[in-house]
Parts: sequence; C-alpha cells; structure tokens
Amino acid sequence: QVQLVESGGGLVQPGESLRLSCAASGISVSIRVMGWYRQAPGKERELVASITSDESTTYTDSVKGRFTISKDKAKNTVYLQMNGLKPEDTAVYYCHFQPRYLPGYWGQGTQVTVSS
Repeated sequence: QVQLVESGGGLVQPGESLRLSCAASGISVSIRVMGWYRQAPGKERELVASITSDESTTYTDSVKGRFTISKDKAKNTVYLQMNGLKPEDTAVYYCHFQPRYLPGYWGQGTQVTVSS
C-alpha cells in the first residue's frame, strides 16, 4: 500500500523558515514528477513547486526566490524549504507523486500558518 507521509508544518512568524518533508513508502514504480501543492481556506489547490526525475524544477511565481524543492531519490522523499514566509503562504500543503503511467499519489496534508 502506498503511503506519503508529510512532516514539518507548523506556526511561524513572518520572515521565518520551515522545511517540509514527504516520505513515500510502498511505491514500486518510477516517479516522473514530485510536487508540492497548497490549499488556503476558500481557495483552490495550487501547485507550488515541482521537480522531475531529471531534476528540472518549477515554481509558482509567488514563491520564486523564497522556496526550494529538492528530493532524495534513494529515500523516495521530497522536500520543500520555505524561507521568508509570508501570511499569504498560510495553507495546507500536500505532496504529490506522479508515476509515468498510473494515477498520482497524495499525502494527507500538513498545515503551515504564518502569523505574527
């Protein structure tokens, strides 16, 4: 059974940092893309950052220069380093693993709250 377990969320003040982790288990297929999405109250889920199997990364404009996505292929883990957090970054963050020819897998979500 596939499981994606996220960790690292929490409550921080503006300008502070957090590092999210998402560890996968039970995956026996090649993963094409790993990504982080977020969903704020009353808003649609949006893609924050993604990293492909060949290390190509993409970021939504609002986090460019502040967030960094990385992965450890051996550990089947993806990370999101979030620096310079702003109140508008407050959301539930979800990791997503997309295999090449199968439906993707979602984590359960981790809350990130940025507030003074």
